[in-house]
Amino acid sequence: MMTNPADKRAAYRKLHENGCFVQPNPWDVGSARYLQSLGFPALATTSAGFAWTTGKPDTGAGLEDTLSHLTELAAACDVPLNADFENAFAHDADGVARHVTLAIATGIAGLSVEDSTGDAAKPLYDFDHALARVKAARAAVDRTQSGVVLTARAECFLVGVNDLSETIRRLTAYAQAGADCLYAPGLRSREDIMAVIQAVAPKPVNILNAAPAFNVADLAAMGARRISIGSALARTAWAAAMTAAKDLATQGSFGAFASGRVYGEIDGFFRADAKTRRG
Repeated sequence: MMTNPADKRAAYRKLHENGCFVQPNPWDVGSARYLQSLGFPALATTSAGFAWTTGKPDTGAGLEDTLSHLTELAAACDVPLNADFENAFAHDADGVARHVTLAIATGIAGLSVEDSTGDAAKPLYDFDHALARVKAARAAVDRTQSGVVLTARAECFLVGVNDLSETIRRLTAYAQAGADCLYAPGLRSREDIMAVIQAVAPKPVNILNAAPAFNVADLAAMGARRISIGSALARTAWAAAMTAAKDLATQGSFGAFASGRVYGEIDGFFRADAKTRRG
């Protein structure tokens, strides 16, 4: 059991040195505790999953709520926690540095910074400005001497800029600017995934695999160092709850509840978990 942020950060950095590991994405303390009980060596937050718990859409949670969420999950987890820190809740490089520093203070072991603007008319920051933001995040991490892992994200494929060459141009520049890990969510083909991994080597790459196209062994063979699943688990949980609720509302049917876990299994897990933590 790791409780010291420094120990978690050292363990997280070591995970990025070789091999391939999966860091699934919890959306609250309960899901985080369950996932770590399954033996995953690290976890990562999901901006969408968390926002939905507050009744807001993805990216709607805001800086203060996100910092509180990170503080709560980092304290609740006995494994390293990576933060989905969106676009650092700032457009300018100084704001990125300031907010990254605040995020590090929550106890996280890593965080990612995106190059998306949130503006549909201009979804990506200009190349030079995006690079300056990564450099600012790098400098902020270094000033804290925390050892937090910095992941730089090229959001091209997520915002409709389906240009592999531009994705690679950005990621290689971010790697040279000091990003510890690179990430281009939205890659779908084996060829694109391998092209990105090879372009930034030997820096590690995170692959988002929220669909069953590949399994862990497939991605490991391609050279992926880290695998995350974004909002997939949260969406799966919401799908079950929405189906059951709609059946009840529209058909008066309780049939969907038959596929739910029994009360004793869920409650028993949390009773045992609480006892272990007290012990």
